[in-house]
Amino acid sequence: MSDSKVLRMELGENSYDIVIERGALNRVGELFDLDRKVMIVTDDGVPEEYADTVADFAAESTVFTVPHGESSKELGWCRAILTKMLDREFTRRDCVVAVGGGVVGDLAGFVASTYMRGVDFYSIPTTVLSQLDSSIGGKNGVNLNDIKNMVGTFYQPKKVVIDLDLLKTLTTRQLCNGLAEAVKASLTSDKELFELFENGDIKANIDEIVLRSLKVKKDVVEQDEKEQGLRRILNFGHTIGHAIESFEHLNGLYHGECVALGMIPMVSEELRPRLIKVLDKLDLPTSIGLDTDEVLNAILHDKKTDGTSVIVTTVDEPGHFEMKSIEYSDFRPLIEMVKK
Repeated sequence: MSDSKVLRMELGENSYDIVIERGALNRVGELFDLDRKVMIVTDDGVPEEYADTVADFAAESTVFTVPHGESSKELGWCRAILTKMLDREFTRRDCVVAVGGGVVGDLAGFVASTYMRGVDFYSIPTTVLSQLDSSIGGKNGVNLNDIKNMVGTFYQPKKVVIDLDLLKTLTTRQLCNGLAEAVKASLTSDKELFELFENGDIKANIDEIVLRSLKVKKDVVEQDEKEQGLRRILNFGHTIGHAIESFEHLNGLYHGECVALGMIPMVSEELRPRLIKVLDKLDLPTSIGLDTDEVLNAILHDKKTDGTSVIVTTVDEPGHFEMKSIEYSDFRPLIEMVKK
């Protein structure tokens, strides 16, 4: 995919372009309106030259670098960035640009949505996970008391630039972590993409995988921007996955690795061996040693709960999903499926 491709997220007055182009970072001055004050949010795991390139195009720039990892997705860091914007006299005419993975995107998006009740927000995702999933759709969240994404907003970016050349610095583990979300998209919505994972050369087809995954999410978000119904399919694998992820300090797993575990109990018995084979191919985990009661307790805090049950998505065959309500007590055998 050497040529530029543009997907248009059609959301009425909140519509925006997703530009997919190798080398696009070097022309963000054309793609974004940076002739103003620009707050660039990044983390110390992202090559400095990425943020510096954006800064070079800005009329006036501030680069705010947070520590790499989930620990930065906290209200304290939001306050620090907002305070810096206030000190630098940012106005509602100025903007925020995220340069990094999902944590940076969530943090910067939340800041943009709340500073003076909202300033323009642009995103340059730098990981597979953020490029094919979290950078589009407008969900911005930070953690509260170790509960993931407990505080957040729906706030769409003005534009997203996806430059696949930025993935060159990622480790194999980081690449595969992001591809877990593409597997998720394929299971609920794209049978051919799942078959590509089963039978194809994944690295050779990374451009197509990212594009097809983006199209799945774009289609869902356009139909259900505020997660009133259909958009819940994007949470496939996330109920148990997020619960496991809340114990990151114990297991050290990445988000996509937790989602991989969370998908296994949510597919049919017939599909499960095929999914596990794909996860093995991607070196993603298929079992973990955690206390079942602790995971159940974490599920109690799931945002999709109604107090006694949780709405989840299940998949019986690739491209065919069903939403259902599951009682808390029924999660125990599901968790046991991925317990070492």
